[in-house]
Amino acid sequence: MHPTLLCRLAALAASAWVVLAASPTLAHAIIVEATPQVGATVHAGAMDVRLRFNSRIDRHRSRLTVLDALGKETPVALDDNTPADVITAHISGLAPGEYRLRWQVLALDGHITRGDIPFTVTAP
Repeated sequence: MHPTLLCRLAALAASAWVVLAASPTLAHAIIVEATPQVGATVHAGAMDVRLRFNSRIDRHRSRLTVLDALGKETPVALDDNTPADVITAHISGLAPGEYRLRWQVLALDGHITRGDIPFTVTAP
Protein backbone atom coordinates (compact mmCIF):
# COMPACT_ATOMS: atom_id res chain seq x y z
CA MET A 1 0.00 0.00 0.00
CA HIS A 2 1.20 3.49 -0.80
CA PRO A 3 2.64 5.41 2.23
CA THR A 4 0.45 8.46 1.57
CA LEU A 5 -2.68 6.31 1.54
CA LEU A 6 -1.61 4.66 4.80
CA CYS A 7 -1.14 8.07 6.42
CA ARG A 8 -4.56 9.22 5.24
CA LEU A 9 -6.23 6.06 6.55
CA ALA A 10 -4.46 6.41 9.89
CA ALA A 11 -5.52 10.06 10.16
CA LEU A 12 -9.11 9.17 9.28
CA ALA A 13 -9.18 6.39 11.88
CA ALA A 14 -7.70 8.70 14.53
CA SER A 15 -10.26 11.41 13.72
CA ALA A 16 -13.13 8.93 13.94
CA TRP A 17 -11.85 7.69 17.31
CA VAL A 18 -11.67 11.23 18.71
CA VAL A 19 -15.21 12.03 17.58
CA LEU A 20 -16.65 8.78 18.94
CA ALA A 21 -14.75 8.91 22.22
CA ALA A 22 -15.81 12.50 22.87
CA SER A 23 -19.49 11.86 22.21
CA PRO A 24 -21.51 12.18 25.45
CA THR A 25 -24.11 9.70 24.21
CA LEU A 26 -21.49 6.94 24.22
CA ALA A 27 -20.49 7.35 27.87
CA HIS A 28 -21.72 5.22 30.76
CA ALA A 29 -24.08 7.09 33.08
CA ILE A 30 -22.12 8.11 36.18
CA ILE A 31 -23.52 10.11 39.08
CA VAL A 32 -22.11 13.63 39.21
CA GLU A 33 -24.41 14.98 41.92
CA ALA A 34 -26.44 13.14 44.57
CA THR A 35 -28.92 14.01 47.30
CA PRO A 36 -28.48 12.41 49.73
CA GLN A 37 -24.72 12.31 49.44
CA VAL A 38 -22.71 9.21 50.32
CA GLY A 39 -22.58 8.91 54.11
CA ALA A 40 -25.19 11.62 54.69
CA THR A 41 -27.27 11.82 57.86
CA VAL A 42 -30.94 12.74 57.42
CA HIS A 43 -33.84 13.08 59.85
CA ALA A 44 -36.51 10.39 60.13
CA GLY A 45 -39.65 10.84 58.10
CA ALA A 46 -39.53 11.93 54.48
CA MET A 47 -36.58 12.48 52.18
CA ASP A 48 -36.22 13.87 48.67
CA VAL A 49 -33.82 12.07 46.33
CA ARG A 50 -32.09 13.70 43.36
CA LEU A 51 -29.45 11.93 41.27
CA ARG A 52 -27.86 13.76 38.35
CA PHE A 53 -25.80 11.81 35.81
CA ASN A 54 -23.13 12.78 33.30
CA SER A 55 -25.31 11.70 30.39
CA ARG A 56 -28.93 11.19 29.42
CA ILE A 57 -30.62 8.11 30.83
CA ASP A 58 -33.65 6.01 29.97
CA ARG A 59 -35.84 6.83 32.98
CA HIS A 60 -38.40 4.14 32.07
CA ARG A 61 -35.77 1.40 32.47
CA SER A 62 -34.16 2.87 35.57
CA ARG A 63 -34.74 1.69 39.13
CA LEU A 64 -34.39 3.04 42.64
CA THR A 65 -34.74 0.99 45.84
CA VAL A 66 -34.03 1.51 49.52
CA LEU A 67 -32.33 -1.25 51.50
CA ASP A 68 -32.58 -1.26 55.28
CA ALA A 69 -29.94 -2.62 57.66
CA LEU A 70 -31.35 -6.16 57.28
CA GLY A 71 -31.19 -6.00 53.48
CA LYS A 72 -34.95 -5.64 52.92
CA GLU A 73 -35.51 -3.87 49.59
CA THR A 74 -38.31 -1.36 49.05
CA PRO A 75 -38.89 -0.07 45.51
CA VAL A 76 -39.12 3.70 45.11
CA ALA A 77 -41.33 5.32 42.47
CA LEU A 78 -39.43 7.75 40.24
CA ASP A 79 -40.87 11.19 39.53
CA ASP A 80 -41.92 12.05 35.99
CA ASN A 81 -41.03 15.20 34.08
CA THR A 82 -37.42 15.60 35.15
CA PRO A 83 -34.47 16.49 32.92
CA ALA A 84 -33.08 13.65 30.79
CA ASP A 85 -30.00 13.28 33.02
CA VAL A 86 -31.81 13.39 36.40
CA ILE A 87 -33.77 10.98 38.59
CA THR A 88 -35.86 12.35 41.44
CA ALA A 89 -38.08 10.63 43.99
CA HIS A 90 -39.70 11.17 47.37
CA ILE A 91 -39.25 8.58 50.11
CA SER A 92 -41.39 8.64 53.25
CA GLY A 93 -41.65 6.61 56.42
CA LEU A 94 -37.94 6.13 57.09
CA ALA A 95 -37.29 5.13 60.69
CA PRO A 96 -33.91 5.76 62.35
CA GLY A 97 -31.24 3.35 61.12
CA GLU A 98 -28.70 2.57 58.40
CA TYR A 99 -29.88 2.49 54.78
CA ARG A 100 -28.61 2.17 51.23
CA LEU A 101 -30.14 3.88 48.26
CA ARG A 102 -29.60 1.46 45.37
CA TRP A 103 -29.82 2.92 41.87
CA GLN A 104 -29.68 1.35 38.44
CA VAL A 105 -29.92 3.28 35.19
CA LEU A 106 -29.74 2.52 31.50
CA ALA A 107 -27.63 5.04 29.60
CA LEU A 108 -28.53 5.85 26.03
CA ASP A 109 -25.40 3.96 24.93
CA GLY A 110 -27.17 0.77 26.09
CA HIS A 111 -25.01 0.16 29.16
CA ILE A 112 -26.48 -0.37 32.61
CA THR A 113 -24.72 1.25 35.55
CA ARG A 114 -25.62 0.80 39.18
CA GLY A 115 -24.47 1.68 42.63
CA ASP A 116 -25.36 2.21 46.27
CA ILE A 117 -25.44 5.38 48.35
CA PRO A 118 -25.22 4.58 52.07
CA PHE A 119 -26.90 7.01 54.45
CA THR A 120 -28.10 7.17 58.04
CA VAL A 121 -31.50 8.22 59.32
CA THR A 122 -31.65 9.77 62.81
CA ALA A 123 -34.54 10.68 65.09
CA PRO A 124 -36.19 14.01 64.26
